[in-house]
Amino acid sequence: MATVELRFSALPEHVRTARLVAAAVARRAGVDEAVLDEVRLAVGEACSRAVGLHQSGGISAPVTVVLTEEEKQFSIQVGDEARHQPLHAVGAPGVVDEADAEEDEMGLAVISGLVDDVEVTAGENGGSIRMTWPTNPSPTILP
Repeated sequence: MATVELRFSALPEHVRTARLVAAAVARRAGVDEAVLDEVRLAVGEACSRAVGLHQSGGISAPVTVVLTEEEKQFSIQVGDEARHQPLHAVGAPGVVDEADAEEDEMGLAVISGLVDDVEVTAGENGGSIRMTWPTNPSPTILP
Protein backbone atom coordinates (compact mmCIF):
# COMPACT_ATOMS: atom_id res chain seq x y z
CA MET A 1 0.00 0.00 0.00
CA ALA A 2 1.54 3.29 -1.13
CA THR A 3 0.52 6.52 0.59
CA VAL A 4 1.15 10.18 -0.18
CA GLU A 5 0.24 12.81 2.40
CA LEU A 6 -0.18 16.47 1.55
CA ARG A 7 -0.65 19.19 4.16
CA PHE A 8 -1.31 22.78 3.18
CA SER A 9 -2.26 26.08 4.80
CA ALA A 10 -5.98 26.75 4.58
CA LEU A 11 -5.70 29.16 1.67
CA PRO A 12 -7.75 28.93 -1.54
CA GLU A 13 -4.66 29.19 -3.74
CA HIS A 14 -3.39 25.84 -2.45
CA VAL A 15 -6.50 23.94 -3.58
CA ARG A 16 -5.25 23.88 -7.17
CA THR A 17 -2.00 22.25 -6.07
CA ALA A 18 -3.94 19.58 -4.17
CA ARG A 19 -6.03 18.89 -7.29
CA LEU A 20 -2.94 18.51 -9.48
CA VAL A 21 -1.21 16.20 -7.00
CA ALA A 22 -4.36 14.09 -6.61
CA ALA A 23 -4.74 13.67 -10.37
CA ALA A 24 -1.07 12.73 -10.83
CA VAL A 25 -1.12 10.16 -8.02
CA ALA A 26 -4.49 8.76 -9.21
CA ARG A 27 -3.12 8.31 -12.73
CA ARG A 28 -0.06 6.51 -11.38
CA ALA A 29 -2.27 4.30 -9.19
CA GLY A 30 -4.23 3.10 -12.21
CA VAL A 31 -7.44 5.12 -12.01
CA ASP A 32 -9.10 5.15 -15.44
CA GLU A 33 -8.19 8.21 -17.53
CA ALA A 34 -11.88 8.94 -18.12
CA VAL A 35 -12.39 9.40 -14.37
CA LEU A 36 -9.45 11.73 -13.68
CA ASP A 37 -11.52 14.88 -14.25
CA GLU A 38 -13.98 13.65 -11.63
CA VAL A 39 -11.08 13.02 -9.23
CA ARG A 40 -9.80 16.57 -9.79
CA LEU A 41 -13.23 18.13 -9.31
CA ALA A 42 -14.09 16.08 -6.22
CA VAL A 43 -10.74 16.81 -4.55
CA GLY A 44 -11.09 20.49 -5.42
CA GLU A 45 -14.55 20.60 -3.88
CA ALA A 46 -13.48 18.72 -0.73
CA CYS A 47 -10.39 20.89 -0.27
CA SER A 48 -12.33 24.11 -0.89
CA ARG A 49 -14.85 23.00 1.73
CA ALA A 50 -12.08 22.28 4.25
CA VAL A 51 -10.38 25.63 3.53
CA GLY A 52 -13.69 27.44 4.01
CA LEU A 53 -14.35 25.67 7.30
CA HIS A 54 -10.87 26.52 8.57
CA GLN A 55 -11.14 30.15 7.51
CA SER A 56 -14.62 30.69 8.96
CA GLY A 57 -13.58 28.99 12.20
CA GLY A 58 -10.30 30.88 12.54
CA ILE A 59 -8.33 27.62 12.48
CA SER A 60 -4.64 27.92 11.64
CA ALA A 61 -3.99 24.17 11.35
CA PRO A 62 -3.31 22.83 7.85
CA VAL A 63 -5.78 20.91 5.71
CA THR A 64 -4.63 17.32 5.16
CA VAL A 65 -5.00 15.21 2.04
CA VAL A 66 -4.04 11.52 2.22
CA LEU A 67 -3.84 9.62 -1.07
CA THR A 68 -3.70 5.85 -0.71
CA GLU A 69 -3.09 3.27 -3.42
CA GLU A 70 -4.30 -0.20 -2.52
CA GLU A 71 -4.48 -3.38 -4.55
CA LYS A 72 -7.74 -2.69 -6.40
CA GLN A 73 -8.68 0.80 -5.29
CA PHE A 74 -7.40 4.32 -4.83
CA SER A 75 -8.69 6.56 -2.06
CA ILE A 76 -8.32 10.18 -1.10
CA GLN A 77 -9.15 11.48 2.34
CA VAL A 78 -9.45 15.22 2.89
CA GLY A 79 -9.40 16.20 6.55
CA ASP A 80 -10.17 19.38 8.41
CA GLU A 81 -9.95 20.39 12.06
CA ALA A 82 -13.15 22.44 12.15
CA ARG A 83 -15.83 21.85 14.72
CA HIS A 84 -18.87 20.33 13.01
CA GLN A 85 -22.39 20.69 14.31
CA PRO A 86 -25.63 19.05 13.23
CA LEU A 87 -27.61 21.24 10.82
CA HIS A 88 -30.51 21.55 13.26
CA ALA A 89 -28.15 23.43 15.60
CA VAL A 90 -27.85 26.38 13.19
CA GLY A 91 -28.29 29.60 15.14
CA ALA A 92 -26.86 28.22 18.37
CA PRO A 93 -23.77 29.99 19.75
CA GLY A 94 -20.63 29.17 17.77
CA VAL A 95 -22.53 27.45 14.98
CA VAL A 96 -22.32 28.41 11.31
CA ASP A 97 -25.17 30.43 9.87
CA GLU A 98 -27.82 29.03 7.57
CA ALA A 99 -26.10 30.21 4.36
CA ASP A 100 -22.84 28.48 5.36
CA ALA A 101 -24.74 25.29 6.22
CA GLU A 102 -26.49 25.33 2.82
CA GLU A 103 -23.17 25.89 1.02
CA ASP A 104 -21.64 22.99 2.96
CA GLU A 105 -24.52 20.69 2.00
CA MET A 106 -24.23 21.79 -1.64
CA GLY A 107 -20.50 20.94 -1.65
CA LEU A 108 -21.20 17.49 -0.23
CA ALA A 109 -23.92 16.95 -2.85
CA VAL A 110 -21.48 17.84 -5.65
CA ILE A 111 -18.90 15.39 -4.27
CA SER A 112 -21.54 12.65 -3.96
CA GLY A 113 -22.53 13.26 -7.57
CA LEU A 114 -18.92 12.87 -8.75
CA VAL A 115 -17.84 9.90 -6.62
CA ASP A 116 -19.74 6.64 -6.13
CA ASP A 117 -17.97 5.66 -2.91
CA VAL A 118 -17.92 8.57 -0.42
CA GLU A 119 -17.71 8.48 3.35
CA VAL A 120 -18.16 11.69 5.37
CA THR A 121 -17.32 11.88 9.05
CA ALA A 122 -17.66 14.94 11.24
CA GLY A 123 -17.41 15.79 14.89
CA GLU A 124 -16.27 18.40 17.36
CA ASN A 125 -12.58 17.77 16.60
CA GLY A 126 -12.79 17.88 12.83
CA GLY A 127 -14.07 15.93 9.90
CA SER A 128 -13.03 14.11 6.79
CA ILE A 129 -14.28 13.13 3.39
CA ARG A 130 -12.98 9.80 2.08
CA MET A 131 -13.48 9.14 -1.62
CA THR A 132 -12.61 5.84 -3.31
CA TRP A 133 -12.23 4.84 -6.97
CA PRO A 134 -11.46 1.44 -8.52
CA THR A 135 -8.12 0.96 -10.23
CA ASN A 136 -7.23 -1.02 -13.30
CA PRO A 137 -4.82 -3.85 -12.59
CA SER A 138 -1.42 -3.42 -14.16
CA PRO A 139 -1.07 -5.49 -17.31
CA THR A 140 1.18 -8.49 -16.98
CA ILE A 141 4.11 -8.29 -19.35
CA LEU A 142 5.23 -11.67 -20.55
CA PRO A 143 8.77 -12.25 -21.77
